[in-house]
Amino acid sequence: MPQPSPCLTLRHVRYAVGSARSSRGLTEILRGVDLTARAGEVTVLLGPNGAGKTTTLSCAQGLLHPTQGSVQLLGQDPFRAEADLRARVGVMLQDGGLPQSVQPRALLKHVASLHQNPWPLEDLAERLDMQSFLSTSIRRLSGGQKQRVALAASLLGRPEVVFLDEPTAGLDPQSRQTVFELISELRDMGMGIILTTHLLEEAQKLADSVFILKDGTVVRHGTVAELTSTAAQGTDATADPTRRMVFTASRTLTRAEIASSPLAIELDGGASNGPGAAWMTPGLSGPEQLRALAAWWELIDMMPVEVRMEARTLEDVFWEVSVS
Repeated sequence: MPQPSPCLTLRHVRYAVGSARSSRGLTEILRGVDLTARAGEVTVLLGPNGAGKTTTLSCAQGLLHPTQGSVQLLGQDPFRAEADLRARVGVMLQDGGLPQSVQPRALLKHVASLHQNPWPLEDLAERLDMQSFLSTSIRRLSGGQKQRVALAASLLGRPEVVFLDEPTAGLDPQSRQTVFELISELRDMGMGIILTTHLLEEAQKLADSVFILKDGTVVRHGTVAELTSTAAQGTDATADPTRRMVFTASRTLTRAEIASSPLAIELDGGASNGPGAAWMTPGLSGPEQLRALAAWWELIDMMPVEVRMEARTLEDVFWEVSVS
C-alpha cells in the first residue's frame, strides 16, 4: 500500500540567532532537522524543553526563515507563500494568542468569515463542548476553555494541514478525550496533523509518526512500534521488541550481586537501591531468560516482592534520549 503524500518536508533545516559580529556570536537552535509529515497522519514532535520543537514548528509554518535548509509545506516555501497557502493551513499556538476582551462566539464568527467554506460554528462548538461558554469573554475562561477556543479557530477553515502546539494542555480528562476523538476523525478525513505535546501517553495513543528532538536535531524517529522496539535500539535482534520485565527487590542488592545477574538490570524510573526498589531488564528473548533470572534469585537468596511484564513505551524512549 503506497504511503500518503507528504504535506510537510523539512530538509537539513538550521536556524541560528545572534550575529557572527557580536561578542556572543551565533547561537544555533536547530542543527539540521529532517522531518516528513504526511496527509492523513498524526505526526508528533517530542523533546525536552529547549530541544527546538517550537522553533521547528515556526520554520514549518513560515513564521521564521531557516538559516539553512529547505521547508516545503503543501509543496510551497511557507516563508514566501501567498494567501492561498495560508488558507489551507491551520495553526494553534500554545498560548492561544486570543484577544481577551471578546467573546468566543464573536471571535470564531469573524475567523469563519475569512474562509470560503468554513466548518459550521455550532457543529464545531458542540464537538468541542464549548456551548456553555461561547458568550463569556475570553479573559474569564479557564485555561482549558481557552485551549478549546484556540483549537476551534485553527480548524474553522477546514485546513489541509493543522499545527497544534500542546492542544490538550490544561484540559480535564473528559475534554482531553473529546479532543483525541476529534483529532482521530480529522486524520481519517485526510488532514495532516502536526502536534507537540509533553503528554507521552497522549503521543503514544495518537501518533502515526514520532520525531524526538534534542539539542536542535532529530535523534529518533519512526512509528510508535518502531521506537519502542528494543531491537531498534541496538539490543539483540531476537529480543521481544515490546516487552521488558520489572521485579521489586525485597532487600538492597550488592554491587557483586548486580554484576552477577545473567541479564543486564537497572533501577527503574530513578528508584534507589534498597528494599522495594524496582529493577528492570531491557528486553527478553524467551522463557530461558526467565529461568536464568529465577536461578540468580535463588543464588543470591532474594525472593522478589513482585514480578511483572511491561510493554515498552514512548516514555521509556523519551527518557533514554533525554539522559543520553
